[in-house]
Amino acid sequence: MAREFIKANHEDALESRIRLGDVLPADHLARFVVKMISELDLQPIYSRYKEEGGVAYAPEMLLGLLLYGYATGVFSSRKIERSTYESIPFIYIAGGRHPDHDTVNTFRSQFLEELKDVFIQVLLVAQAMGLLKLGNISLDGSKVHADASKSKAVSYQHLLKVEAQLKEEVTQLLALADRAEQLPAIDIGHELHIRQRHLLGLSEAKAVLEMRAEARHAQEMAEYAAKIADREAKTKETGRKPGGRPPQPPTPGPRDKDQYNFTDPESRIMKGGSSRNFDQSFNGQIAVDQTSRLIVGNTLSNHPTDQLQALPTVDAIPSALGIPPAAALDAGYFSQANVTGLQQRGIDPYIAVGRESHHIPWQERMQPLTEPPADAPLSVQMAYKLKTAIGQLIYAARKSTVEPVIGIIKEVLGFRQFSLRGLVKAAGEWSLVCLAYNFKRLHTLAIA
Repeated sequence: MAREFIKANHEDALESRIRLGDVLPADHLARFVVKMISELDLQPIYSRYKEEGGVAYAPEMLLGLLLYGYATGVFSSRKIERSTYESIPFIYIAGGRHPDHDTVNTFRSQFLEELKDVFIQVLLVAQAMGLLKLGNISLDGSKVHADASKSKAVSYQHLLKVEAQLKEEVTQLLALADRAEQLPAIDIGHELHIRQRHLLGLSEAKAVLEMRAEARHAQEMAEYAAKIADREAKTKETGRKPGGRPPQPPTPGPRDKDQYNFTDPESRIMKGGSSRNFDQSFNGQIAVDQTSRLIVGNTLSNHPTDQLQALPTVDAIPSALGIPPAAALDAGYFSQANVTGLQQRGIDPYIAVGRESHHIPWQERMQPLTEPPADAPLSVQMAYKLKTAIGQLIYAARKSTVEPVIGIIKEVLGFRQFSLRGLVKAAGEWSLVCLAYNFKRLHTLAIA
């Protein structure tokens, strides 16, 4: 006997009616987003609206659409608009309305500063709910693609070459100007306008690269002076010069490979984490509470290294949450300035001094732990501190706290490229991403 199959009746399905309450359970993320937003003070956003004008969509609705979108991997304003027609959670959050993509994108761009206040409010609500009690924190960073193409970048070396070529072409075109009537097929004025416009763009790029080079040189000179002072102190202490080659003073001025991107000039060429690819990116940083795994602080920079971002990220933690007792950071953050800065803020630093070996000889593991002398180098003292029982406990928590959070943002949420350009707007969007992650994490904690 032939087997029977249940077939779909598409015509009847088109006539069926769905009650949103039946398909959105009480603990659904969309309901949680709406409930949480209703408890926030959005007066700073409301105060930005002018009294005159047409009827506007309520900030609660637009904020809810953005937060649910970012928490579920929908970042495009066009996709958010389409979802208000096709996706039940979006239909519920929008209350059956359909804000167009331009409205969603304008709200996102104009209220980035206010969204930072919302980020703080959500953390305070989590604290009031008993879901967050600030304890030890973990810091880490990740490169995120800018909304800019690497092909739209130019190196300083190539810039000078193209600039010289364009200037030569302008000279040749000006020489032809006297014979313009004899060359009816060439619009010399148009050709000159094109090259002069390009020269203006190159001149702006050149000025930016030279300004960046000055800032870099000042920083490198400070580091060079610190190294020289350290060597002189060791010479005075030991009576002999330290081994190795003495540090060389940095060379001023732009370098041949310094790059400027015409699409988003404030982005930088960065190496993407463990990959070997170089792309136009920003460097996103987060501080994560080790117990709740909520993001309690975030920053964004266009510096490719993490070392300078530790203290700004810690300072981004709302003071109302308190001061974390300790912080765990990987070797990319190790420096005297970071150790001292964290200690001055009342935070006990646990910072790796180098890559951890995966295969430590058993003889080395069996050796008793000996505390170094008080005058031992900082790296030796920190290495000992990380080997203590409390040091191993705090630092090991990095791998199960901040690293998974970055993984969730990139793999689960799918956030791998900014939609907004410029450092200020990209930083606001990074805060929005962290806020959306916290909503998703709070939802998990609340229903657990």
